[in-house]
Amino acid sequence: MPGKPAQTAVKQPKRASRPDGAATRQHLLDTAGKVFAERGFADATSKEICARAGTPMASVNYHFGSREALYEAALVEAHRQMVGLDELTALTKGPGDPREKLQAVLSRFVGLSTKAGAPWGFMLMLREILSPSRAMPALVEKAVRPKAAVMLGLMGEVLQLDPRDPAVQRAVMFTVLPCVALMIAPKQVQNALLPAVAKDRNALADDFVRFVIAGLDAIAAAHRSD
Repeated sequence: MPGKPAQTAVKQPKRASRPDGAATRQHLLDTAGKVFAERGFADATSKEICARAGTPMASVNYHFGSREALYEAALVEAHRQMVGLDELTALTKGPGDPREKLQAVLSRFVGLSTKAGAPWGFMLMLREILSPSRAMPALVEKAVRPKAAVMLGLMGEVLQLDPRDPAVQRAVMFTVLPCVALMIAPKQVQNALLPAVAKDRNALADDFVRFVIAGLDAIAAAHRSD
């Protein structure tokens, strides 16, 4: 008897791969950050964010729970764009001269402030600082406080004082706030008022480090004489 003709396997069309949830969430966060930076929280809608991200309208609630939670996440990401906790820890921990570690941190901050095309997080942080929202406490707890603890520890080593000493807290404020101002101040304003500043990035970093270290030396000397 003739054998049955061999059956050929019918190829099934490949299913479209399911979008990676983490990648979609990050894309939505990045898009939202840009919209929040441009418009502020009050004028940025979930509809516009999803339209620009190319995601369904339900994406904001699915990935973040609410527009408010998305804004909070965008603020935390904006602060990470200034400096991440892992990066700051890597610059400050381990053996070595604490003054050299501080110089590395300051050079990193100043270098970032002179880059063309600042990330959206800088504008968003400027908006939040000038007009704090209800998300500010969450930003402080989730992003600012852990990094402040790292800087307090390093500053205590530089000044040879207990990190809990009020002088250490003041020194961190005197050191970090100018860095933040350099990073988030609109570049067009800086260039219009002080055009030579951005032309020599290395000179800016070197002079800033000298300025800060001289002030810290004076603080340390004053407290040694107390």
